[in-house]
Amino acid sequence: MKIIVDAFGGDNAPLEILKGSAKAVEELGVEILLCGSADKIRACAKENSISLKKMEILEAEAVFEMEYDPRSVLKEHSNTSLAVAMKALAEGKGDAFVSAGSTGAIVVGATFIVKRIKGVKRTAIASVMPSDKGPFMLLDSGANIDCKPEHLVQFATMGSIYMNRIMGYENPSVGLANIGVEETKGTQLQLDTYALLNESKLNFIGNAEVRDIAAGVADVIVADGFTGNVILKMYEGVAKMLMGNIKAVFKKNVLSMLSYLGVKKGMDSFKAKMDYKEYGGAVLLGVTKPVIKAHGSSDARAFKNAIRQAVNCVDKNVITVITENIGE
Repeated sequence: MKIIVDAFGGDNAPLEILKGSAKAVEELGVEILLCGSADKIRACAKENSISLKKMEILEAEAVFEMEYDPRSVLKEHSNTSLAVAMKALAEGKGDAFVSAGSTGAIVVGATFIVKRIKGVKRTAIASVMPSDKGPFMLLDSGANIDCKPEHLVQFATMGSIYMNRIMGYENPSVGLANIGVEETKGTQLQLDTYALLNESKLNFIGNAEVRDIAAGVADVIVADGFTGNVILKMYEGVAKMLMGNIKAVFKKNVLSMLSYLGVKKGMDSFKAKMDYKEYGGAVLLGVTKPVIKAHGSSDARAFKNAIRQAVNCVDKNVITVITENIGE
């Protein structure tokens, strides 16, 4: 299996991308197609003693900067590592694509270069996140600000397939993000979506009040991209604040630092549960090939896990199953 990697996407590129790719080669047995400046890639690898075994390099002369208009990936900045990688995926030079670069550019590139699955009206950024009961999927978490009810039903369908095939959930429950559990709550979008989901074959459990999401109210939380992104960012912010405050409590004095030793095992387990690096990245559902958006600040471990996510999508035939179900 060959995974195409944008070697210059993200805050820590190319060093952490190369380290993560090397770990993926070693642990997952994949081949990697690195897209970017060959000279810079080889220089970085040599300087940091990173093996490029089972890695090819596809030359790309520029980097897609975060301030660029996402749509410019199609023409003006089609010579960047992100755009070159997308074209390589569309041409079948690899089985899946991973990047920690611009989310907007990845969505645009995947939609117009790699192409949507026939019948899919909108692609969706699907983020696997921690809850008290275990991982759940939030989608759309930022690709589509304005949505129609039928879009959200497709998101729910694709999210359910992913959670079944990749996460092993037998019959994933689906909740509609809302301000209350009553079916009369929300805007017209939520009201109409509720009716469609209620008539679908999905395991729809009704509205999911946002405060209940962290408790694990559903395996798949479906929302328009604006609402989903607000939930995602708030979730990340609260988790960061919470961990920071807990750390500060234990560092207050010698006694508190000693008391930490008694709860260290439990705290390490809690930290791992809340760590985005364990999940790798967000998958872009609705396109014809697996596309994974790694976190912009990914280190080597997070990027390796994003590659693992891509490998799992290929191994479990997620795209094929989504294609068949959307057709139905």
